[in-house]
Parts: sequence; structure tokens; C-alpha cells
Amino acid sequence: MNLDATRTVRDLATGIPNATRAFEKLGIDYCCGGSKTLSDACMQAHVPVEDVLRALEQASSFNQPSEASSPDLDGALCGLIEHIVTTHHAYVKQELPRLHQLLNKVVSVHGKNHPELGKIQQTFSGMSAELTSHMMKEEHILFPHIIALEKAVSNGTAKPRPAFGTVGNPVHMMELEHESAGAALKEISTLSSNYTAPEDGCFSYRTLYTALKEFEADLHQHVHLENNSLFPRAIALEGGAEG
Repeated sequence: MNLDATRTVRDLATGIPNATRAFEKLGIDYCCGGSKTLSDACMQAHVPVEDVLRALEQASSFNQPSEASSPDLDGALCGLIEHIVTTHHAYVKQELPRLHQLLNKVVSVHGKNHPELGKIQQTFSGMSAELTSHMMKEEHILFPHIIALEKAVSNGTAKPRPAFGTVGNPVHMMELEHESAGAALKEISTLSSNYTAPEDGCFSYRTLYTALKEFEADLHQHVHLENNSLFPRAIALEGGAEG
């Protein structure tokens, strides 16, 4: 679809991949105000049309992580870690604020008639805080140790001696937190009838459920790479040594 400020916001939201991301970021009402032209919507939001058109171009090139983008699971662990951080961690960090914003909007409008939304918001909020802490621990503690461990083994030098004993200790904690996040998303899926918006659900409502479903799919791939490849290989690399 050609980017044209005379098109309606709704047409652009449904016709351009990830257009809603740009609209949400810039405060363009693509839900109740979807019948307005982009030009009129920009005037109402006090945002230059050129900025929105540029944001739409950028949004259309956004690619959600997928199985097709998975790395070579037999390659170096440092490469696998780089993929997890730059693909899946980056995706989570980008989506969490967006999903919080969407939840706030949908709950404020539909929460009275759909009380399950409040439960979804509460569950997501708890999971979000845990995931944020989880990724920080991986990026600042566990992953650097695994990289150092792999480098030591490759160079034939002494393995690093972490304060946490063996790599299996933090790995066990990360796996427990993976289970917690998975359980939270399963509960959200159940509460949302498998991410199916009700008949009275607006465009934002449907966008929220689509985004939550995509988030769950990405988390499954994310956890798969860590639980089934990175963690077992790191433990094997350490060889069961006590640090």
C-alpha cells in the first residue's frame, strides 16, 4: 500500500504491516478515530504528517523474531547468546512497554464490561517485572560467564570460577523463571479465550490480543533456545566441575 496522508488511519492500520506500532508511539488514534484521514489525525494529535509517514516506513520493515531466524544450534555458544540477546531479548524489551500501553487503553475502555481484562493486566504486569529482572541477570551474570567458559575451553586455559559455584545453579533458577513466565502467558491465553476478542472489541482490543499471541509465540522460541540448547551445552562444557 502506498503511503498517502489522504488515506484513512484505519486503512493504513490494516494495510501496512506494524502500522499500529507507529500510531501508538506517536499518539495517533487508529481505533475510534480510524475513519479520519491521516492528515486530519495528525492535526488532531499535533504531530507532523512527515514524521508519521517516516515512522510508518520504518514500522513496515519491523520483523518479529521467528523460527526461521534461529541460529545454528551446533555453532559457538557466544553466537547463540548474541542471537538470543539481539533477537529475543530486544523483542521483549520493545514489546513490554507497547503491551502495557495497549492494556491500559483497552482496560480503561472495556474493563467494566470485560472484567477478565483486569486479571490479564495484573498477570501481565507481574510477568513483565519478572522477565525484565530475568533478562538482566542473564545479560550481566550468566551469559558473560558462559562466554568466558567457552573461551577458556577453546584456549585451553583455566575455567573461570564464578561466585555461584557451577553454571547449573543459575541455569536452574532461569529455568524456573521460564516456567513462571510460560504459566503466566498460559493463564492470559485462557482468560482471553485463546486471544479471541469479543464481538464488541474495538480495533485496539484486537490489536492487543494479536500482540499478546505473538509475544507468547516468541517466548516459546526464546525459551526453547535457552532450555534445550544453550543451557545443556553450557553445563556440558563446564564438565560438572565445581567452578
